[in-house]
Amino acid sequence: MDGLDIQRRRLLMGGAACLAAIALPSTALALPVSQGKPRNLAMTSVNTGEHLDVCYFDGQQYLQEGLGELNHLCRDHRRNVSTEMDPKLYDQLVAICGIVKAPNPITMVSGYRSPATNEMLRQNGGGQAKKSYHMTGQAIDFFVEGVPLAKLRDAALSLKAGGVGYYPKSGFIHVDTGPLRSW
Repeated sequence: MDGLDIQRRRLLMGGAACLAAIALPSTALALPVSQGKPRNLAMTSVNTGEHLDVCYFDGQQYLQEGLGELNHLCRDHRRNVSTEMDPKLYDQLVAICGIVKAPNPITMVSGYRSPATNEMLRQNGGGQAKKSYHMTGQAIDFFVEGVPLAKLRDAALSLKAGGVGYYPKSGFIHVDTGPLRSW
């Protein structure tokens, strides 16, 4: 086998590996959540007082009904508008709660924000990003009663699954499914 054949073989193998990775279902998330087991999420909205404890993944696939209920809970409460949140965000929350052995449900401070709400908050000096992942259904701000924020932050960082913001003065952490970064 000459050098050109070896290069072709490497190219073909690399291409096959890329295609296999693309073809994997979205449930093949590399987070410490149990594959093949149902995933439940218990969450309360600090803004509306609504509480939800729902199964959104049955062990094989995401459940549209459960995701819909979570998406509604995570809605922009100022405009009563929801969006399809990224299911991987819910997987991050389940993984974080598992790592810290959360004794209580998640308390959501902010989930989806419409562009209009995000801009209104920015104009009022809230520090929201102009292109916030909250506007695309890829971010959530939360805390868990009885769990130090630093412990939640460290658990989120250990996942290496997206952005992690730490806001101890405001009393919450931010996680998103965007690029890996922290602040």
